[in-house]
Amino acid sequence: MPAPALLLPLAVLAAAASPADPAFAAEWRRWHEQRIERLRRPDGWLALSGLHWLEPGPNRVPGLPGTFTLERGVVTLSAAAGDGYRLGDAPVAVRALATDATPAPDRLAIGSCEVMVIARGDRLALRVWDAESPTRKGFRGIPAFPPDPRWRLAARWEAYAAPREVEVPSVVGIATRERIPGRAWFTLEGRELSLEATLEDGQLFFVFRDRTAGRETYGAGRFLMAGPPEAGTVILDFNRAYNPPCAFTPHATCPLPLPGNVLPVRIEAGEQKVPEP
Repeated sequence: MPAPALLLPLAVLAAAASPADPAFAAEWRRWHEQRIERLRRPDGWLALSGLHWLEPGPNRVPGLPGTFTLERGVVTLSAAAGDGYRLGDAPVAVRALATDATPAPDRLAIGSCEVMVIARGDRLALRVWDAESPTRKGFRGIPAFPPDPRWRLAARWEAYAAPREVEVPSVVGIATRERIPGRAWFTLEGRELSLEATLEDGQLFFVFRDRTAGRETYGAGRFLMAGPPEAGTVILDFNRAYNPPCAFTPHATCPLPLPGNVLPVRIEAGEQKVPEP
């Protein structure tokens, strides 16, 4: 039988701590509270309110003043001085915008919104956050399985001789090329299983789906971060499996699991599906 969900508000989580290991439950609770705090930020995923794919030439974006012109892979904003765009403390009227593929993307502010150009495959889009988003204001939290140390697994890390380049599919139908340095092997229900990872900010990033998907957990799969391998071992704490941004907004471009990361078992740990508004 599936384990019952922990339902926010967060005060409920304290009651779910395992008497046998209160320290483990308390650490999980801190992680979950920080996760909720990041989501609720004015520039967090709950505020993501627009995704506008750009075509060559001038583009007008609903709800935003000015024109975004795409030419030779560069997007240039042309707006009136009084339209209200700002970059940091400086007003902006005309500017070639650095994308999120650069070390320092331009993130323009206008009213309650922020705007940035993102690159996905060979396409460019304008991403919009709105601090006044109904999704952000109406957010009621995320249910989760009770934290359980049994879902914190020591996996054997298999490093590839050279990183494997693959095309990772996404919810918007645009694949991105990623480098996979290796895979983590572990045992569940008597089966030897593995997950391949990409690298993100020096950590291993796993996109996976299991047999709870579409029922207790988000249908497209979940994300999991792990520290770098130590002595050939990677710690997979499935209690910290979390929903991708596309679980909260239709304007995200989430990666989907590679075929080998679809697990034939139930992972009854981590975040569950977000309640309907």
